Amino acid sequence: MTDPLVIDRRESPRGELVLRRRGGAFEIISNGVFLMDTSDGRSERLLVRAALDAADSPGRILIGGLGMGLSLRAALDDQRVEHVVVAEIEPCVVDWHRSYLAGVSDHALGDPRVEVVTGDVLDLLRTDGPSYDVICLDVDNGPTWTVTDTNSALYTESGTELLVSRLPVGGALSVWGAAPDPSYRARLSRHLDGVRMLSVEVARGEPDVVWVGRRGRD
Repeated sequence: MTDPLVIDRRESPRGELVLRRRGGAFEIISNGVFLMDTSDGRSERLLVRAALDAADSPGRILIGGLGMGLSLRAALDDQRVEHVVVAEIEPCVVDWHRSYLAGVSDHALGDPRVEVVTGDVLDLLRTDGPSYDVICLDVDNGPTWTVTDTNSALYTESGTELLVSRLPVGGALSVWGAAPDPSYRARLSRHLDGVRMLSVEVARGEPDVVWVGRRGRD
């Protein structure tokens, strides 16, 4: 296997983040643990496409986590999308997308429909503001493997209620995970209609998964 080339290294209140390149793929490492790369991207795109298809009118989108920009690119490629708010807690990830990673998402941050909020998506959700037709959450490796301890609140009963409260009737929520979690699917099903878990096989380990559901009438 090719040794990775370190491109940039940053410190944040949550620890160390490293941007590396291995062959033709970029990688982000968080506190020494592999977080994501650009080698595939199918599940990141599915996260958005499944939610867009589940929503009645997907004009206004919230994406929690910029990541490698693949989810954002998938949203912008849908002509129904009028505005995308991206919440990214790490300023360096936003910086990388304006430099080293700009080509990965085909310069998505330059699209006039994109609004970047550098901060915690949970704080954004708790702030009064307009609803989102679609919310796509990809800030962790799933409800049981969070990048920061505070993110666990997103996956609780109250966190799920908060997410759904920011959707209109007919809006859709999708959540990315690195492994199936039947208890989380059951929790989503208490608040959303038609919850499905979609799987994407990966080279090693359990499949990536996307949970998606639609807000019905209360």
